[in-house]
Amino acid sequence: MKTYRYYKLDAFVKENSEGNPAAFLDLGDDSLSDESMQRIAKEHAGFVSEVVYARRNEQREIVLTYYSSECEVAFCGHGTIATMYEIIRRDDALRGKEIVEVDTRKKGRLNIYNRIDEEDCIYISAPDPLMLGCALSRESIAEALGIREEAISTALPVDVVDAGLRTLLVPIRTLEQEVSMYPDEQSLKAFCLHNDVDIVLVFSMETADPEYFAHTRVFAPKFGYLEDPATGSGNSAFGCYLLKNNQWNGDAIRIEQGGDNRIFNEVKLRTTDGKVLFGGKAALKIEGVYFCG
Repeated sequence: MKTYRYYKLDAFVKENSEGNPAAFLDLGDDSLSDESMQRIAKEHAGFVSEVVYARRNEQREIVLTYYSSECEVAFCGHGTIATMYEIIRRDDALRGKEIVEVDTRKKGRLNIYNRIDEEDCIYISAPDPLMLGCALSRESIAEALGIREEAISTALPVDVVDAGLRTLLVPIRTLEQEVSMYPDEQSLKAFCLHNDVDIVLVFSMETADPEYFAHTRVFAPKFGYLEDPATGSGNSAFGCYLLKNNQWNGDAIRIEQGGDNRIFNEVKLRTTDGKVLFGGKAALKIEGVYFCG
C-alpha cells in the first residue's frame, strides 16, 4: 500500500471567513490512474469541492490534475491557490522565487506569482481567456436561477467567458437580490449541461464593504455541488469581462464573494503584462498521510 502526503486547506480566506475547501495529495514522482483519482475525489464528496493531485515530472516540474466528486475538472482556481500556497510556503527554494511555473494536465502551463512574504498570498495567471459571447435569453437564465427576469441588470451584458472554466456571467441589479438567491441545484445543473456551461457567476457592482470592487457568487452544480464559496477561474473570467466592458483599468482590486449564509470570502484580481491574475491565501486545516491501496 502506497502513502502520500495529504493536506486539506481553505482557500481565499479573509479573517474569520471559511474560504473554499480543497484537498491535495503530494504524489512526488508517482502518478495515479484516472480511476484512482476519481475514486479518491468521490470519497471527498461533501468534504471539499475538489481534490488536487500534485506530482513532479521528469524535469522536476510540478504538474497539477484536478478532480471533483463527479468528474475531472479542467482547471480549479481555488485548488491551485491552496496547493501552491502550501507547497511554496514549505519549500525554501521555491519560497525565494518570484515566479514559479507549473503545468496542468488540461490547461497547459501557468505562472504562480509568489507574494507570500509581501502580501501573504500568491497570484495565478489563469489560462488565456476565450471570449465566447452569449446567445442565451435573460428569461431562460432567470428561470434557471429561480429569480425574476427583472433582477438581471440591463446596464451590463450577459456573457460567456472561458478563463479555465466556461463561465456564464450574469449582472444582478442589487446586492440584496444577488446574495439572497438560492437556485434549485438539479434544475440549474440541467441548464448548464444543456447549454455547455461549466459555472454560473452572478455579480453585483454593489458591495457590503465599500473597500471592495464588486460582489460575486458562483454556482457549479455540474461538479456535484450548488455553490462554490470562493472561485479563482470564475473571478478571472469576471476580470476579463470587466476589462472587455471598460469597467476596470487592471489595477489591483478585491472581490467579495458569497451568499448571505456565510462570511464573505476574498479574491484578489490584478493584471500583469495584459494577463488577469487572481490571488489569495490559504489556511491549513488538516495535514497527514493518505493510504492508497
